[in-house]
Amino acid sequence: MFAGVLMLLNGVLGLLEGIAAVAKDDVYARIGDYVYKFNLTTWGWIHIVLGILVAIVGYGILKGTSWGRASGVALATVSVLVQFLWLPYQPVWAFISIAIGVFVIWALCTDAP
Repeated sequence: MFAGVLMLLNGVLGLLEGIAAVAKDDVYARIGDYVYKFNLTTWGWIHIVLGILVAIVGYGILKGTSWGRASGVALATVSVLVQFLWLPYQPVWAFISIAIGVFVIWALCTDAP
């Protein structure tokens, strides 16, 4: 249940983060030369799509579906990687999201079905 709630929360917050990036380009910090530099609209859509998927899987985990656990570990891993690449744009929130993702992975991998 812990992992499902955290995934649902992280998905909704990722969705809101993506909407903010798409709606207003001046919300996030401007960065200089960065290897993984996309424009903020691209990052926004990445966060919107990933946020929706994470929220759906979080809901699936809460409902106890069979596909929820494996999908949860996979999507939490992808979410952690995306937040790592997002660090220069919003470092504090990226660290918080990375921590949430690590807790989700831990909760899904240690809890017996």
